[in-house]
Amino acid sequence: MSAAGRRAFITSVGDLLASWNLPHATGRAYGLLLLSEEPISLDTIAAELELSKGAVSTAVRQLDSWGLARVIPQPGSRRLLVEATGGIESLLEASQARARTLIAALREGEALVRGGPARERLHDVIDLFAGYVDVGGRILAGHRHRRTGSAGT
Repeated sequence: MSAAGRRAFITSVGDLLASWNLPHATGRAYGLLLLSEEPISLDTIAAELELSKGAVSTAVRQLDSWGLARVIPQPGSRRLLVEATGGIESLLEASQARARTLIAALREGEALVRGGPARERLHDVIDLFAGYVDVGGRILAGHRHRRTGSAGT
C-alpha cells in the first residue's frame, strides 16, 4: 500500500468512528492499528499520526474500553504496546443495546396515546428499530459463527 493510500485509509477510519461519536484521533489510531502487523508503541502512534502523547493515550484508552484495541504492558518497563482487535463487534453490540433501550422507551409511550397518527408513528418507529435489532443480531451471530467455525449461536 502506498503512503498516500495508507494515510487515506487511516483518515477514513477516523471519519467513520467520528460519525459514531468517537473522537477523530481515536478513529485514526484504530485505522493505524488495523494496518500494523505487530503491536506498536504509543510513541509510534503519536509520531505517525502527528498527535500529542496525551491525545494518543486518550485514544488508546477509548479503543481499549470499546474492545477495539488491546494494551500490552511490557515487563520491567512503563512502555506499552497496542494492537487492534476484531472488536468492531463491540460497537455494533452497543448500538444494538441502545436500540433495544429505545424500543423499550417507545413501548412505554404506547400507553400514553389512544390511537390515530401518534400511535401509528410509534408502531412504525418500534417496528423499524425491532427490525434493525433482529437483522443486526443475525449478522453478528453469523460473523461469530464464521470466525470461530462453531455451530453455536
